[in-house]
Amino acid sequence: MEHAAAVTPAWAMFAYLVAGVLFILSLRGLSSPESSQQGNRYGMIGMAIAVATTLVLHQVGLPLILAAIAIGGGIGYYIAQNIKMTAMPELVAGFHSLVGMAAVLVGCAAYLNPAAFGILDTVTNEIHSVSRVEMGLGVAIGAITFSGSVIAFLKLSGRMGGNPIMLPGRHIINLGLLAAILGLVAFFVTDQSAWVFWTITALSFIIGFLLIIPIGGADMPVVISMLNSYSGWAAAAMGFTLGNTAMIITGALVGSSGAILSYIMCKAMNRSFISVIAGGFGDAGGATAAKGGAIQKAYKAGSAEDAAFIMQNAESVIIVPGYGMAVSQAQHALREMGDLLKKEGVSVKYAIHPVAGRMPGHMNVLLAEANVPYDEVFELEDINNDFAQADVAFVIGANDVTNPAAKTDKTSPIYGMPVLDVEKAKTVLFVKRSMGGVGYAGVDNEVFYMDNTMMLLADAKKMVETIVKNLGH
Repeated sequence: MEHAAAVTPAWAMFAYLVAGVLFILSLRGLSSPESSQQGNRYGMIGMAIAVATTLVLHQVGLPLILAAIAIGGGIGYYIAQNIKMTAMPELVAGFHSLVGMAAVLVGCAAYLNPAAFGILDTVTNEIHSVSRVEMGLGVAIGAITFSGSVIAFLKLSGRMGGNPIMLPGRHIINLGLLAAILGLVAFFVTDQSAWVFWTITALSFIIGFLLIIPIGGADMPVVISMLNSYSGWAAAAMGFTLGNTAMIITGALVGSSGAILSYIMCKAMNRSFISVIAGGFGDAGGATAAKGGAIQKAYKAGSAEDAAFIMQNAESVIIVPGYGMAVSQAQHALREMGDLLKKEGVSVKYAIHPVAGRMPGHMNVLLAEANVPYDEVFELEDINNDFAQADVAFVIGANDVTNPAAKTDKTSPIYGMPVLDVEKAKTVLFVKRSMGGVGYAGVDNEVFYMDNTMMLLADAKKMVETIVKNLGH
């Protein structure tokens, strides 16, 4: 391979090594809220080094590159300044789609002009065999990432229903398409005909759609993590095509870390990791349940004054945030409520479910934004036993992750998913906009109707702000 055989200067290899180390430190930093800002800085410095090194190594039209960076950077800055925290999940899905499409475009460019990429055998005037494998896999993974991310974006943004869409014989169709793609990649090694390359690309776009369509809303956080992994592997494959060490390292790190996170989240949800990769989350029971809507039963309604009185006289309060908190942007008011309760001598903790919200770490990000102390925030496995001793469980917009049906109803689409045992607290204060809706998984929550539950029906932010006013009296 000419592009692989080309000698890279020692200083460039060292620069790429430094960038790779910084990327590893970045991932390590992002594993904890306390070190996340430092992790972001490491990542930005590493990427700056990798980009600068690549620009120096290759003869490129610098004005065009700088113009592209300015345009992309300007768009990114604008989005970062204006994006709402509630829209972060679909934004992440959208960014994943761009990474996937970038891999496809690089692969197409390499196929159409292999000499420019140094992958053309000048003797046979054909693309190197190994390069064809890299190109075929990179384009396939990139196309799957793009089309799958588009569906995830549409579901998360509400432009498409969150319910699973079950196509008849979908598993056979998916397996057939996957086998066809792998077979064509293998055939591409012996025959670089245009029809082979473009068929691989087209089939990969199709299977990306088909893999994500049957996945329901409750499982979307895992989908986001999975697509993140796919985007990394697509970038790594294109790194081989381009002969770029930094791209290979970065893609491999993103791909492997995304795969590990997906595996951890699957364990947290009691899902099969293979099922995620195969797009097999959705099932007929989930689809049916989602259509049923909420079941109207007798429930006990309360007011902000009632909630303030109960929590003020409690010894311990566990706050459970969910997507409802994100929608209303109630995290700052929630932190103020927690601070007032602590002044009254009440023990305050926050319980985070690994898939609360619409993406991994969604609630952690919101609480960190509101400057909630990190030592008050606990993951499910660290706090679930505390609910039985808690005086109050204050649930704000978290439906599916507190639903006992996951433990008792085998027909439920969330059955088997570990949930927060809020119903074991002496009193459950459940903030919900109305009784007419259900969670993203489309399942009613029996906690609403329990004797120890008081429903606080209002916009989450307005409810918490009113509770804060009553606590301040």
